[in-house]
Amino acid sequence: MNKSAIRIGAAVLLVGAGIWIGTGWNSIIEADTNAATPGSVDDPVVTKSYVDQKIAAITGGSGSGSGSSGTGSGQTEGAASLQVVTLPAGKQLIAAEGAEVIVRSGKAIVYSKDANGIADVTAGVDLTDGQAIPTNHLLWFPRAGRGITTATDFTGSLTVMVRGGYTIK
Repeated sequence: MNKSAIRIGAAVLLVGAGIWIGTGWNSIIEADTNAATPGSVDDPVVTKSYVDQKIAAITGGSGSGSGSSGTGSGQTEGAASLQVVTLPAGKQLIAAEGAEVIVRSGKAIVYSKDANGIADVTAGVDLTDGQAIPTNHLLWFPRAGRGITTATDFTGSLTVMVRGGYTIK
């Protein structure tokens, strides 16, 4: 036999063996990945209605994300959306733990009973008691009992946007 015929035969044999082995491994891999039946404990299927139902059970609401409305005295309990609040001069808005506030217009200062203050998330700094609050900055209240009030030299009212619970005093 010719040397080139032997080489061609060996190449065809190797390619054929590679294809045969490749198809065998592919079916073994597919069998392992398809072992879990959809909807079983091994491969759970979660629908939107199931997630909404679980969220409603945890939050105690309908799960629609609208939050609760105010009580008429300027108090809310964990509102999920931003609410526009007008704060008269001399009044304080005391935020609940985890509340977020954005001062839209007016001159506001930080109110805090202790040495710690509130987080100005926009500027990346902490604002302590008596410091001026820049407008259009997102403020985060890590603890209850802290808030904002109007500056002493400002006689108008503040317009703020609030997400979360708050009390006006």
